Amino acid sequence: MEKYIGAIKNRDEAAMNELLHDDFKFKMHKSGNTIGKAEVIKWAMSGDINQNKDRVVYENDEIGVHHSMVTFNDGNVEAVMAVYKYKDGKIISLETGATPMPK
Repeated sequence: MEKYIGAIKNRDEAAMNELLHDDFKFKMHKSGNTIGKAEVIKWAMSGDINQNKDRVVYENDEIGVHHSMVTFNDGNVEAVMAVYKYKDGKIISLETGATPMPK
């Protein structure tokens, strides 16, 4: 999980490709949208996801839980709780719940 957090912060496309399973799905509970690997990498490379106060809450070989404060380019700030599931040593799924924070 630390590698994934670093890949987003450093906009490291190669690392994201390596860390995300080809069947990766990202479910965003706030919007109800689900996007795949290519869309997540494109979004991360855009610089729109600016995480800070990252905290790995829990992680083992099957699952990881991560909390962070995320500021988006439009100025919106959200407290984001993320749950990662792993398969074959890669992230196969990610689900997030987000709480809007005052700007």
